[in-house]
Amino acid sequence: MNDETKKSYLHVGRASDLHGSDRVLYRALEMLPAILAWATIVGAFFFSWWRPVWAAVFIIVFDLFWLMKTVFLSFHVRANWRRVQLHLAMNWEERLSAFKWDHLWQLVIVPSAGESADVIRESLDSIASARWPRERMMVVLALEDRGEATRRVGAEMKEIYTDKFCIFSVTYHQQGVAGEMRGKGSNETYAAREAKKIIDDRGIPYADILISSFDEDTKLYGQYFLCLAWHFLTAERPHRSSFQPVPLYHNNVWESGALARVVASSGTFWQMMQQERPERLTTFSSHSMSFLSLVEVDFWQTNIVSEDSRIFWNHFFWYDGDWRAIPLSYPVSLDVNAAPTLLQTAKNIYKQQRRWGWGVENVPYILFNFIKNKKIPLRVKSRFSFNLLEGFWSWATNALIIFALGWLPLYLGGREFNSSVLSFNLPQMTRRIMTLAMFGIVTSAMISQAMLRHTKDDYADKRRAPLLLHWILMPLSIIFFGAFPGLEAQTRLAIGGKWRLGFWITPKSRTHSK
Repeated sequence: MNDETKKSYLHVGRASDLHGSDRVLYRALEMLPAILAWATIVGAFFFSWWRPVWAAVFIIVFDLFWLMKTVFLSFHVRANWRRVQLHLAMNWEERLSAFKWDHLWQLVIVPSAGESADVIRESLDSIASARWPRERMMVVLALEDRGEATRRVGAEMKEIYTDKFCIFSVTYHQQGVAGEMRGKGSNETYAAREAKKIIDDRGIPYADILISSFDEDTKLYGQYFLCLAWHFLTAERPHRSSFQPVPLYHNNVWESGALARVVASSGTFWQMMQQERPERLTTFSSHSMSFLSLVEVDFWQTNIVSEDSRIFWNHFFWYDGDWRAIPLSYPVSLDVNAAPTLLQTAKNIYKQQRRWGWGVENVPYILFNFIKNKKIPLRVKSRFSFNLLEGFWSWATNALIIFALGWLPLYLGGREFNSSVLSFNLPQMTRRIMTLAMFGIVTSAMISQAMLRHTKDDYADKRRAPLLLHWILMPLSIIFFGAFPGLEAQTRLAIGGKWRLGFWITPKSRTHSK
């Protein structure tokens, strides 16, 4: 496949962007995740009725597998938390002293779509306070242009922050541009292209610039840029790498309720697990990379929802598989998804999880490009394809199999099965396995408290016991705010058309009753 053909596939957003057999293939791949998930769910009902013994054996074996997987991943979380603590305490400027780094610039894009000036200021203040030479710092506040109110916010930020960075720019992304989806990707791409004009005027080499895309609620810990620079300078292939921090949802953690805290912490733990398995790691939310490579792939996609993970794959396919995500094991802090009422919080959490579940739109993109790109080794394609499909399948089905569908053979298996020894032992064995699996919940609760104690100065003033007890909500949360939104996202992708999801902006709430 030549560069022109590869480029034509690089920013495909959906099947309708293609023609002929390519379009048919891509559409089939869009349906694949939902087919696998629904085949599992329907199969659980069918085999529980037709072959209840088979179904019961499968459930027991699956529960044992899930137990081992839970323990295995819990050790990953513990290992990564130790690494995060070490990296927070480390003197990164001292480590950088062994390298020449006075040529490196930091470029930060902060996309925002109608958030309050207070939220934006907190993010920009944290960037300004982070340790990095001001004369090599560029910040672009990327605002979605929504009229006079947006212009007032931009003017206010310009007045406050112009003197705090070498370059501070505010961009106003027009809505309704042909070929663009309303969302973060189109906004940050417009901002990065505007920044490129400034960079070109100043003659700064692209290879000397590290660009970071931060959500508007991202607050940095003091040594983020130093830690990023060190990892960039020590990477084997620095211009063929993304750099991924650990997202902690701590900004408004004391103002959020139990449900919001548990779901947010679960997202953190997943990212921590992935940091210990870099062969599976891709970019998520706030991330960094070389500006040189970003220019070469023509910035973020403007026609999809999940641009933060897609940018990893854009690079991966442009460089024929020569791309990886390097874990920083260093945190950034974001907002817990919370609202003034419990009901609205639950709705917002579901919508956010569904938006994250819409990352399934990467499945057809990745599999399609694997089929088309002959330069990527088969073993690499096989490994990524399996991990990808297994991950989304697990997201939509595992919690349902464990906590809901595991009882089906007892209800559908008939009198003969219910009089068997296996029928008597099934609920007892399942209950014992699930009790042992509480190890993962206990570990999560303990690490969540350790993270708060280590990163929140006011931890000692808060109630500790209730924070631990909140983790009993975990089984419910992974069904209602894990499996259900994941399954809905996959189903919508399979149906297509008007059922496809657009970009949903998580509302920010910093002041409401607990």
